[in-house]
Amino acid sequence: MSKRKAPQETLNEGITDFLIELANYERNVNRAIHKYNAYRKAASVIAKYPQKIKSGTEAKKLDGVGAKIAEKIDEFLSTGKLRKLEKIRNDDTSSSINFLTRVTGIGPAAARKFVEEGVKTLEDLKKIEHKLNHHQQIGLKYFEDFEKRIPRAEMEKMEALILAELESVDPEYIGTICGSYRRGAESSGDIDILLTHPDFTSQLLHAVVEHLESIGFITDTLSKGDTKLIPKDQYYCGVLYFTGSDIFNKNMRTHALEVWLENPCWWTVRKISLTTSSGSTENPKTAASE
Repeated sequence: MSKRKAPQETLNEGITDFLIELANYERNVNRAIHKYNAYRKAASVIAKYPQKIKSGTEAKKLDGVGAKIAEKIDEFLSTGKLRKLEKIRNDDTSSSINFLTRVTGIGPAAARKFVEEGVKTLEDLKKIEHKLNHHQQIGLKYFEDFEKRIPRAEMEKMEALILAELESVDPEYIGTICGSYRRGAESSGDIDILLTHPDFTSQLLHAVVEHLESIGFITDTLSKGDTKLIPKDQYYCGVLYFTGSDIFNKNMRTHALEVWLENPCWWTVRKISLTTSSGSTENPKTAASE
């Protein structure tokens, strides 16, 4: 059971919100991943800043906040809004693409194709439901449910149930609920389950999923994507990686590369997998920070 405390609400939530909205626009509409990463990195460092930011100049002192983002912060602080975002929100194509990507199974490319065909709303999707793939049909069916955040108290109950059921299937399973829940978030968008077992075969994952279906915990299966089984010698590295966030993982890889370049004989990392020794699941140590 995770005992991490939930992080305090950021003092600069307005700034981080507009940066994340811009990031999603760049990813979903412009397909500009480098801009998406830049906005996400700036949002991440600002979210951890312990004081209320009063100017773009102050924000620019933080690693990851450049001149252009600092200018946007100044505009937001002085007017309470951002002209670029207002324009994006008023653009029918951009807003429709962003909306459709909220449906599980619809990525930016599919969303753009739907919009070009005149499909822009949930009602439009329902009219062509027979043309959607299985994943998209489930996303449409449970759209309202998927939009809701799962409170931490409910996540804790599900964690206890999942770990108990793992024990009943085979006591040699080890499981950890990763993602935002393990980072201490007050609510989560979904449940990321990471599993391992001394015998590493695909049937071990199927056995768990089928058991959770049999007790009614899983009602529909999109894919095995959020329930993963990895080899035991890689498990605790996996726990670290799937705890995230994606920005933390990028920073960790960058830091690891910098350390290797400075001390190439200090460690050896194989490209495909990382062999580890057993360790604690609670607080794996890293030199990088999110």
